[in-house]
Amino acid sequence: MQFHHHGYVSTDPKVQPAAGVGLNRPEDLPDEVDVLIVGTGPAGMITAAQLSQFPNVNTRIIERRGGRLEIGQADGIQARSVETFQAFGFAPEIIAEAYHITEMNFWQPDPENPQNIKRTSRAVDDEMGISEFPHLIVNQARVLDYFAEVMENSPTRMKPDYGWEFVSLEIGEGEYPVTVKLAGTSQHEGQERTVKAKYVVGSDGARSKVRDAIGCEMSGDRANHAWGVMDVLANTDFPDIRTKCAIQSHDGGSILHIPREGGYLFRMYVDLGVVPDDDNGTIRATPLQEIIDRANKILHPYSVDVKSVAWNSVYEVGHRVTHRFDDVPTSQAGQRSPRVFITGDACHTHSAKAGQGMNVSMQDGFNIGWKLGHVLEGRSPESLLSTYTAERQVIAQNLIDFDRTWSSMMAKNPEDFESPSELADFYVRTAEFPAGFMTEYHPSAIVGQAKHQDLATGFPMGKRFKSAKALRISDTNPLHLGHLAQADGRWRIYAFADAAKAGTPDSAMAKFADWLANDPASPVVSTPEGLDRNAWFDVKAVYQQDHHTFDLNDVPSVFKPQVGEFQLNDLENVFGTYSAADIFEERGLSRDGVVVVVRPDQYVANIVPLAATDELGAFFAGVLKGHAAAQV
Repeated sequence: MQFHHHGYVSTDPKVQPAAGVGLNRPEDLPDEVDVLIVGTGPAGMITAAQLSQFPNVNTRIIERRGGRLEIGQADGIQARSVETFQAFGFAPEIIAEAYHITEMNFWQPDPENPQNIKRTSRAVDDEMGISEFPHLIVNQARVLDYFAEVMENSPTRMKPDYGWEFVSLEIGEGEYPVTVKLAGTSQHEGQERTVKAKYVVGSDGARSKVRDAIGCEMSGDRANHAWGVMDVLANTDFPDIRTKCAIQSHDGGSILHIPREGGYLFRMYVDLGVVPDDDNGTIRATPLQEIIDRANKILHPYSVDVKSVAWNSVYEVGHRVTHRFDDVPTSQAGQRSPRVFITGDACHTHSAKAGQGMNVSMQDGFNIGWKLGHVLEGRSPESLLSTYTAERQVIAQNLIDFDRTWSSMMAKNPEDFESPSELADFYVRTAEFPAGFMTEYHPSAIVGQAKHQDLATGFPMGKRFKSAKALRISDTNPLHLGHLAQADGRWRIYAFADAAKAGTPDSAMAKFADWLANDPASPVVSTPEGLDRNAWFDVKAVYQQDHHTFDLNDVPSVFKPQVGEFQLNDLENVFGTYSAADIFEERGLSRDGVVVVVRPDQYVANIVPLAATDELGAFFAGVLKGHAAAQV
């Protein structure tokens, strides 16, 4: 973490100085806003947290509840989400309080006594080392609390506006074309409000009124299987009660068992069977005691003695997705820019078995958040917003397809599997998908073609930037490069040097640095006057030598930008190789040098040789608006 560049700080450095709309933020919901977010679930809160980093963007987030969520339904935090939490600054805290999944055990009927279950296999949760971050279980309410803290500590001092329910919207003309009608609840009961917005983000769940208002409809499979879910405190002789388990019985159905944070609480998804076509929702009234009784039948010869139930529900598995995630009809795609967006459960619903709901929803919000910030601050053209549906709808459909397979396998009878290990084998084989790392964005204005992929094989184009360690020259600390990327709306430019040492005048790295610092087509040069040179682009240099072979005076000044009120030199952007793990080897980086461009939401956007400055300039010409790079 860097601070003091605006003067000495003796208080919590996570609390950023108020700026822009945060200087005189009104307590009451204003009549006009840049962005109105509906719903404080994970998708809405991460969108708000990202937009809170844009001081001049007036964002408000409304919630019909009267206050914070107390009991969250979602609890699984995949490693990709923990990477995201690192960018928002709270990964260490949430890791410390969460339950860590390191293994999943599989139980099936004992062949010698089918009425009893028997452990048949164990699977390491991340056998392939997909991420350096763990797979966590933690209450969704705590995730929202952490995002709320990020918002409140941001320059905009954002807080949710509780007690307001979305009623309807109309899209017209003018500076604030979206007119939203709200009804007061809780502390605002009986009140009505009209708010005008430039953009609206509907993060209001599976029964989204925002989705209905823009004419989007869910399509896909209707529910045909029901599950009872309960978070309980109980005594039990089941030996794997503190380990994630898939439990299949002979004739009583199955359980997905998930230990919770805190050492005592656990969650069970209990199979309630196929839902009849004429059920009409009756299954949702299944008594809690029946769910407990079914759990005990499945667990035989073990049992659970439930002492307290923190939360319980019954849900029916359905796999549904909308064909678009914004207000632009398919027939008008490309003809006008969207004004209203939907995220999370508002545009895709599925089972909870793969633990994807909250995780994929947060990536929806991260995706649209930085894009809205860039457009509203004038960094990027409005056409950037059309990439949201293009990118996220495909991801949602992939999730639906995966979850349909996984939830169907969880519901199968043991005798229907081709082999006793089929479920466990599928879990291990597909681990990268539920961990959140199979997302791959296709070429677009913000994702380049993969024609130089061979220069950086470990950073696949369109996929998330998989971090690796390098040694920071200024203080000789080995650090994960990806962990230094904050959710501050900046693009990342990683310049991996050729074999020449720092300070070699005619090296490819030196020539690239000169272009980056001085050429009108350089994205860094496009940064507006009055802002620090690193305000829009976080540039890092990684040399092939270790820290004993050169010092910071050998490094071009573009990698040591002057920042803050006193224009102090930022010396923390220069790296060498780390003796324990050479990043050039680990990530398949060309020894001739290569530039890797990463988007604000951590996805690889372009890969070019150090000498291909024309290609890099042309790429950013499509990203930037109204600056020199956009004129080439």
